[in-house]
Amino acid sequence: MTDTSTLTLAELEARVVAIFRKAGMNAIQAAAVTRVITAGERDACKSHGIYRIEGVLRTIKAGKVTPDAVPEVQPQPEQSAIVKVNARGGFANPAFELGLPLLAERARTSGLAALVINDCTHFSALWPEVEAVAAEGLAAIVMCPSYATVAPAGGNKPLLGTNPLAFGWPRPDKTPYVYDFATSVAARGEIELHRRAGKKLPEGWAIDANGEPTIEPEAALAGAMLPFGGHKGSAISTMVELLAGIMIGDLTSPEVLDYLGTTTLAPRHGELVLAFSPKAFAAGRTGDPFARAELLFEAIAGQGARLPSQRRYTARVKSLAEGIVLTKAEIEQLDRQLALGLDSVG
Repeated sequence: MTDTSTLTLAELEARVVAIFRKAGMNAIQAAAVTRVITAGERDACKSHGIYRIEGVLRTIKAGKVTPDAVPEVQPQPEQSAIVKVNARGGFANPAFELGLPLLAERARTSGLAALVINDCTHFSALWPEVEAVAAEGLAAIVMCPSYATVAPAGGNKPLLGTNPLAFGWPRPDKTPYVYDFATSVAARGEIELHRRAGKKLPEGWAIDANGEPTIEPEAALAGAMLPFGGHKGSAISTMVELLAGIMIGDLTSPEVLDYLGTTTLAPRHGELVLAFSPKAFAAGRTGDPFARAELLFEAIAGQGARLPSQRRYTARVKSLAEGIVLTKAEIEQLDRQLALGLDSVG
């Protein structure tokens, strides 16, 4: 008997949707969250793949997310460059999908526009959002807070979130230029994966509850992660708190932790998506912005450097052609979650 199984993307999506529907999610919520989970598996981003199903179920069971929420676009002046979507306590993903067409329309009209998602439970990485905006021919910056798990530079207690920041640039007939990174040294999910695998952390990732450096995942999870680049990462993380928390009238990372009371659930806060039309900004100037961008990318690659997201795109091509490989344990996990629903989590 083989220790692995190979599923098509559609087959995996059907299994994950079934799990979420069993757990009480409506079709809107289940489909949108499933798309980002299966995209993680498709692109070999295991830390944002089916591993995350457990956290979704736990958050639903704890009553900290509304599984049957229907997001709504909030009324704004017709010419406003700000699009607001209230997630109604549901996950951010269906709220983003609802607001994207209007965001793209406003960005093409005005040159730039912003999508504000309020009252949402955030889930997964931000690269699915920037890829979706880039598919509209627009550049994008996306950011959100998290819960307080990161000490500011020079500090010794959790205060900031992992506060991811993502950017996307459209490339005609090519996959977009995309980066997505936490402003902490590593995503919290990476530390959890180290814990599960019994592996030590690299030095410089975290401090323990006493503010001392640690390479033990358990001590790191009880203490605090560190910002990347010292004071630089700390400053960028603070910017995310200000723009995607305070400015949009939603929760900051300390407030998220106060609301949840734990870091084992998906965080509830807001999200800010900024979209830019390169053609509108470059209008009246010499040269096509997309052609000029390609010259820059070619120069980077010409030095032997790898553009961000290339590994994901390579994995994507392989997965779509050959299927998504899951271990026996992962298949058993999916079977158990489908059979037991919310009872599959403590």
